[in-house]
Formats: sequence, C-alpha cells, structure tokens
Amino acid sequence: MPMRLLSFVLSACSSLSWARAVLTVMAGLTLAATPWAIQAQGQLMPTAAQPTALRAQPTPAPTGTPGTDPIQTFIERNMPAGQAAGGSRIEVSVGSLDPRLQLAPCQRIEPYLLPGTRLWGRTSIGVRCLEGATWTVSLPVTVTIRGLAVVAAEPLAAGSPATTAAIRIEEVELTREPGTPVTDPGQLVGKTLTRSLAAGQVLRLESLRATPTVVAGDPVRIDMVGKGFMIQSEGQALSAGAEGQPMRVRTESGRIVSGTLKGRAVEIRI
Repeated sequence: MPMRLLSFVLSACSSLSWARAVLTVMAGLTLAATPWAIQAQGQLMPTAAQPTALRAQPTPAPTGTPGTDPIQTFIERNMPAGQAAGGSRIEVSVGSLDPRLQLAPCQRIEPYLLPGTRLWGRTSIGVRCLEGATWTVSLPVTVTIRGLAVVAAEPLAAGSPATTAAIRIEEVELTREPGTPVTDPGQLVGKTLTRSLAAGQVLRLESLRATPTVVAGDPVRIDMVGKGFMIQSEGQALSAGAEGQPMRVRTESGRIVSGTLKGRAVEIRI
C-alpha cells in the first residue's frame, strides 16, 4: 500500500487503538494473500502453488468415491481380494502426522504398504515424496469394514453344535472382531463350538471344530485300498475323529494302524 494512503488512513482514526486495529487488518490481508510452506530447516518461504499435502486431521470417506486424493485411491486399490465380503461397507480414515515434523513442500507423493502390514483396522502406510523433496513418513490409517456375519441368537455352551436355530445374521464391524468371522451359515454344517458364546457374540472359524462322528472305542471298518483292489476288516477306534480327519485304529489281530476317517470306515492307502 502506498505510504500516502497509509498516512491518510492513520490520520482519519480518532485514537491510537483505531490505528492499531487498521494496521492489524492490513497485515492480515497481506499475509493471507501469500501461501507459505514449512521447510525441513524450519524456515518459512512463499510458494507459487499449493503442494500435495498429507491430511492433518482424520477425514473418513467410503471407498469407491471418485476423487483425486492419492492416499485414498491407494487404499481403495490395495484392499486384498476377499478381505471384505460382497455387500460390505468400507470406510477409510486417514490419521495425522506427528505435529513436530517439518516437511518440505512436495509436488507428488507415493503411498506404499509397509512390510508386515495389511489394510485392516488400525494400521499404517508409508508415504514418500517423489517430486520436490526426499522425505519418507509413516502415516496412520484406519480401515473399517462393516458387513453381515453369523452371531449367537442365544447363549451357546462349548461343545454344543452350531445349529441354524441358535444363530442369526447381523451387520457387525468385521475389523473389530479377532480371528475370522463366520459370514456364511453353511460354514457351520457338521461343526461344534470350542468355546462358550453369549447372545449377540460373533461366531469365528477359529472357534469351530468338526463334530466327531466316531469316538474312542467305537467299532469301525478298515478299508485297505491298493491299485485295483480293496481289503476290508474290522477294528476299534483309539480316539475321537470327524470326517476327513486322521485316525488310529486297532485291528482284530492287535496291530495299530492309521488312516483317514470316511463315514464309519478308516481308509488306509497301500
């Protein structure tokens, strides 16, 4: 602003406080008109154009939304296939960097997966500058997935069969559940619970085991199968087992052999 105009404004003010107010407004307008960026050395310098910047505050946004945010786009493209079942709702929240960091302006960034991490729940991704600077940082992100899962409709005791009458389907936050939630009631066929569940708790694959079809002491048939022939005999199961599991049996002669349980028979390939 020319000095004559500044003198005119100050002389028009009736008091010193008014003069200070005018100067404050003028200074604010001058600073607001010039973009600034923090350099790695902590110095301030004007920039001609706004560089690509990392978000300072969490900003959730559902995946699939068109946009130009390179971090959001990276997360959407790198969700592992099958991690979220069809119909699931996925939200991504980008966290904030350490406020003590002083990063040089960057015209182009590249997100990447850190070793040993996956895009599930609270995690982190790496971000490096490819143009304008040479910094690399770790950025916290939260991937939230909500979808349908099988939950207990009533209290279930350990060892009880997971029948369809004792379950219901609900939408839950899959990323908050430890283990692998059961998303298909068909996964419960022939299964027994290994731990007790309260009503409303999500069933997990890790908490299921195949229901034994044979228990120790049961009589079983022994099928010794070779190329073009099969020899059958009787035996006694030495442990409990379910379809397809390995089983040890005692033959009529007292010999102990091992095979695979198929129905009420133990198949031994020779």
